[in-house]
Amino acid sequence: MKNYQAFLTENPNGTMATVNKGGVATRIFQILWVDVDKVYFCTSNKKPVYSQIKENPNVSFSTWNPTTFESCAVNGKAVFVDDLAGKTRALDENPPIKGIYGEPTNPAFELMYIDVAEVETFSFTEGANSINVK
Repeated sequence: MKNYQAFLTENPNGTMATVNKGGVATRIFQILWVDVDKVYFCTSNKKPVYSQIKENPNVSFSTWNPTTFESCAVNGKAVFVDDLAGKTRALDENPPIKGIYGEPTNPAFELMYIDVAEVETFSFTEGANSINVK
């Protein structure tokens, strides 16, 4: 897989893994957008995932293409950003998210990105591959 950013953009639904009291917790997430080596997401600061990431920002997001069976995981640290323009973009580009949070100033609405340090890919034609980004 030569361009993980394009792969993630084309396959935005996947699983986010976080550390939870020494164990691992996973849940379904959707990518908002990819900007170079930052993969953006949003969540509520009322959810356990928010507390888990604040306590330990090491996360992994993985997705796959159900047609080609290629997969991609990005690993790194999650960073929460208080960016009104980013929150506005998230709501404008994702009506279901706007239905949840309403306005970018909603105090529960959190924007975050994974600062990608490692990319792991797999395909039946290319096998497994790991790339250190930073």
